[in-house]
Amino acid sequence: MMQKVLKKSSIESKPQETVLFIRPSSGWSALNLKELWLFRELVYFLTWRDVKVRYKQTTLGAAWAILQPFLTMVVFSVFFGRLAKVPSDGVPYPIFSYTGLLPWGLFTKALTDAGRSLVAHRAMITKIYFPRLAIPIASVLGGVVDFALAFLVLIGMMLYYNYAPNSTYHVEITPALLTLPLFLLLAIITALGVGLWLSALNVMYRDINYIIPFLTQFWLFITPVAYPASMIPEQWQMVYALNPMTGVVEGFRWALLGTVEAPGPMLAVSSTIAILGLVTGLFYFRRMERDFADTV
Repeated sequence: MMQKVLKKSSIESKPQETVLFIRPSSGWSALNLKELWLFRELVYFLTWRDVKVRYKQTTLGAAWAILQPFLTMVVFSVFFGRLAKVPSDGVPYPIFSYTGLLPWGLFTKALTDAGRSLVAHRAMITKIYFPRLAIPIASVLGGVVDFALAFLVLIGMMLYYNYAPNSTYHVEITPALLTLPLFLLLAIITALGVGLWLSALNVMYRDINYIIPFLTQFWLFITPVAYPASMIPEQWQMVYALNPMTGVVEGFRWALLGTVEAPGPMLAVSSTIAILGLVTGLFYFRRMERDFADTV
């Protein structure tokens, strides 16, 4: 009898093992963002890895993050500013165009990287389990570093042209300037929402890989980067605001340059479209996620 009791005690003292069952989702699954939070260190690792290897074995290194928007600004200033005489709301055209190129550069890089991210990480997807959302999210966040580097050039340009918002010519933290992180967040939301759609579609249809460059070029012309949104007739302003990057670019210029009135109605429309794109992108991504490993 004593021997039986000892055996029972030894069995009860063993630690309980946690078993995790991984099953494919069915139908329109819940987003399960809690699981993504548990893998937040993976998102950080992927983001930091992308930043480190982006300019590895390049001569100029991180300087490319500055050269790309700067050289584009020079081209815009020559053709749109000098030759076409495009208005710039009383701001030196190089500053005007570069301020629009800042969020636009973040958006296009994040969109391009996120759209191609799943195919680029096919080895990880087919070998181990982790929330697939971590890959496009890390691709989007990696572009914030380039944005920060390019932002320093804008500060230098404003000092060179001796330009300050509202002609105050001294540094002042205005309420408009404090909203700048919100416009940055809106650009990230827009890029992530479209990037989720494109990344999921790119796994199924590799034509998306060729569509992305055309999409970004076309999107540039319908976004007020090289020209002000005031050039659009008033009756078409709300239709024009259906492009979420319209509110982002106009918001950046309002916060940094004080050139226009607060883009209230236009920003509301753009924000709604951006959030709608993110939510639908998340659900579509989760809907297609169960087939990624078999298809990619």
